[in-house]
Amino acid sequence: MGEPQSQNIIDATKEKIWTKDFILICLANFFVFLGFQMTLPTIPLFVEHLGGNDQLIGLVVGIFTFAALMVRPFAGHALETKGRRFVFLLGLAIFVLSVGSYSFIASIFLLFMMRVIQGIGWGFSTTASGTIATDIIPASRRGEGMGYYGLSGNLALAFGPSMGLLLAGMLSFRHLFLICAVLGLASLLFASNITYKKIGQPQAQARNKWDIYEKSALEPSILLFFLTVTFGGIASFLPLYTAQKGISGIQWYFLLYALALMVTRTFAGRLYDRKGHQAVFIPGAALIFIAMLLLAWLPSNAILFIAAILYGLGFGTVQPALQAWSVEKAAKNRKGMANATFFAFFDLGVGVGAMVFGQIGHWFGYSSIYITAALSVLISISFYLYILHKK
Repeated sequence: MGEPQSQNIIDATKEKIWTKDFILICLANFFVFLGFQMTLPTIPLFVEHLGGNDQLIGLVVGIFTFAALMVRPFAGHALETKGRRFVFLLGLAIFVLSVGSYSFIASIFLLFMMRVIQGIGWGFSTTASGTIATDIIPASRRGEGMGYYGLSGNLALAFGPSMGLLLAGMLSFRHLFLICAVLGLASLLFASNITYKKIGQPQAQARNKWDIYEKSALEPSILLFFLTVTFGGIASFLPLYTAQKGISGIQWYFLLYALALMVTRTFAGRLYDRKGHQAVFIPGAALIFIAMLLLAWLPSNAILFIAAILYGLGFGTVQPALQAWSVEKAAKNRKGMANATFFAFFDLGVGVGAMVFGQIGHWFGYSSIYITAALSVLISISFYLYILHKK
């Protein structure tokens, strides 16, 4: 009688999510994301401070994500050959040095160059972090575990943009960026204490130098691309858009968005584990679509706050599901490349959104940005329906 019960206890231990290493990867992720999120709404203000216009803002924001995009395939390979620890710590160190350098930059050209370097560090560190999390989380609870892991980034999002905007109003940009660099150092400290799993070399096979993505992760990553295009419009231009319309409370937008993300992540991952992506994708994408239409309208700060909540609920529903979908069918020695593919499309969406919306905002006004973003969400939904039909 005692044997099955003891077996259940062993199984429960095996399926535990909240281990020491999982807590450390969440803390490392939180602090690097906090430093990053504090720069998110303040970099456009910094570009404006240096004399740049909307088009330059789009380029400075976009080049960061394109730099991250370009290094992710190399990060994916390095995770399987050099190991998780090397890639993660290298990426965090580059992030710290590049963000700290913003404190001493006085020209848009130099800022542009250092944004490229920051993007390289971000590409390495976030690809590694997501892969390390999938290593640590039990496979049977991957959707739930990735939801909790995502909460660490969402907590940073809850406080980071608001803190960045608050500090930008109280301190110089130099002091703001030094604080962001110190937060990156805290992430480096937590990351150095993780016990990393040793990943065996792939079996003897010739490596294709053009192996830059994981095929099994392609469909969910394309869906993600058309959704994260919307984020390029929010991160780059929403603070300027609300200021132009005389609407206050942009700090509350980011806080409400992050809180809605956190609420959603507590159940969306488990729903994905039990029912699959069919249960979460369409409802989540529909909420993002409505949020974009509300931002295009934006008559008051009440509508701004409702859009924040809907966007958070929608993105918090689909993002962990798409990430779990991206890695679940990849071979063990391809998990790093699957995560690299997923985040590459994330970056590509934000980068394309920032650059394209910079032009749209310049020529047609800020509200046109969010109408275009809503159309991008419709493309994602249409492609998802095509995937379901095909299967």
